[in-house]
Amino acid sequence: MLNIRYGKHARFRMVERGVSEMEVKNAIIKGAKRNQEDKIIASYSFFEVVYKKVNSEIYVITVKPR
Repeated sequence: MLNIRYGKHARFRMVERGVSEMEVKNAIIKGAKRNQEDKIIASYSFFEVVYKKVNSEIYVITVKPR
C-alpha cells in the first residue's frame, strides 16, 4: 500500500485542474517516470505528478498539465 502525502500546493493544483487522489495514485503506480534532480515526475493521462520519496512515504509536490 502506498503512503501518499500531499503538500498544500499539490492539493491546490489538484482542485484547480480537476485531478483526484485516485488519479494521482494511478499516475505514481502506472505512469511513465523520469528523474529531475531529487524528484520524480510521473506522466499519466493529461497530467504529470511531481513527487519525492521520503523514507517509506511519497510526498506529492505538484500536479501539472502535460
